[in-house]
Amino acid sequence: MNISHNGKAAKVEADNEELIGTMIGATIEGKQVSPDFEGYELMVTGTSDKAGFPGISTIKGQSLKRIILKRGIGMRDNKEGLRLRKTVRGNEISADTVQINLKVVKEGAKKFADILPAKTEEAKK
Repeated sequence: MNISHNGKAAKVEADNEELIGTMIGATIEGKQVSPDFEGYELMVTGTSDKAGFPGISTIKGQSLKRIILKRGIGMRDNKEGLRLRKTVRGNEISADTVQINLKVVKEGAKKFADILPAKTEEAKK
């Protein structure tokens, strides 16, 4: 899970099955993610599955769909007017989801900067 707030991001790894069935755009409590995020309110902004297919908020359910996409989520090409058929995942978190992107809607008692892991001197070099 990637949690972002004011240009900073925290990576949290969790085997949490409580989030299965949650949709993109929904808000969840921070304690569902990790005890460090007690009091936080987080919004699901996107997902990726085990094959790397992105979750699209306009597709209902957990299944894979092949849809025609233009520039934006799921489409990297910048050519003007180009539309391609791409495989995407629905807007619901499933057991196949491996990455969940979250953003902070409401901060808890603990500051976000305090939750971030400290950078070591070697990482700065």
